[in-house]
Amino acid sequence: MIEAVPDRLDGSPRQLRRFWSDEFKATAVEQACQPGVNVSAVARQIGILPSQLYRWRRELLGNDEPGQAAATVDPQSVVSDPDPVVEIIIGGIVVRAGQHVDEAHLQRVIRAVRAA
Repeated sequence: MIEAVPDRLDGSPRQLRRFWSDEFKATAVEQACQPGVNVSAVARQIGILPSQLYRWRRELLGNDEPGQAAATVDPQSVVSDPDPVVEIIIGGIVVRAGQHVDEAHLQRVIRAVRAA
């Protein structure tokens, strides 16, 4: 009796599992912890799912807070208290303003963007 077994099962992934170096993970987490950075955008940029990057961040930092580093992470590579940033989208243009921006200056910037 001869039994035929396919090389792979129908529906199984075609790619082998990818492995990432610790240096790559640390660099990705460092980018994701920068103030005003969208973690999902960083994940898309490097070609992984956002959940993977969140997991790496949790593993390296010990929790979900990017400002509280665990002992395994160099404290200088992680921002400890990022300034809150407000993003204003006007016709496809993104204006980012930190908490210390003068209101009058922000109004002038918004008027200039709308006029452009």
